Amino acid sequence: MENIWKTYQLGSVGVTALRGVDIRIEQGEYVAVMGPSGSGKSTLLNLLGCLDRPERGSYYLAGQDVSTLDDGQLSEIRNKKIGFVFQSFNLIAQLSIVENIEVPLFYQGVRRHRRRKRSIELAGLVGLGDRLEHHPGELSGGEQQRVAIARALANDPMILLADEPTGNLDSSTSDEILAVFDELHRQGRTIVMVTHEQSVAQHAQRCIHLRDGLVESDGPCGGDHVDR
Repeated sequence: MENIWKTYQLGSVGVTALRGVDIRIEQGEYVAVMGPSGSGKSTLLNLLGCLDRPERGSYYLAGQDVSTLDDGQLSEIRNKKIGFVFQSFNLIAQLSIVENIEVPLFYQGVRRHRRRKRSIELAGLVGLGDRLEHHPGELSGGEQQRVAIARALANDPMILLADEPTGNLDSSTSDEILAVFDELHRQGRTIVMVTHEQSVAQHAQRCIHLRDGLVESDGPCGGDHVDR
């Protein structure tokens, strides 16, 4: 990202969320994004995930300037190159675990037997190979988040984006989910995680702290910097 600016219009008032941000993330990095409420964390993640586009600046994903693409092209990038894990899981209650994991592959037009095979593999990867036909309502919060992680991996994304992935979980369950992310990183996944918890950020290699839409610091995770 080079000189990224983003302003939101709230009625007649413009609120600038990012002010000329420069960030470079290498393939295989595990990055935590931290900062107080209103610092620009969610805006940054939305831009990284091609859910929004900057008003100024350039965003190069695998060498392609995606900041100039239209909505249809951005949708294709999201479907093929980006995986999302949200705080609220966002699973479909009427679908089983294996069907929830299949959803991204369904929208890509992958044949049923191939997407079922891939989904079963991913369920096993996150420790739910024996719960394939259960529905979200039959699972604990940690198990639901495991399903969400598996779904985010369905399209074999080049970057995994996580927005407060342990925010709705107790500390013990959070540790289990973070262990899944640790293993994905060991396998070479590129992970960018927004969090306000220092204990969560410690799992990443690198911490980017935002404040008032600017990068306040960018370096190895550690120290006593706590965002509230």
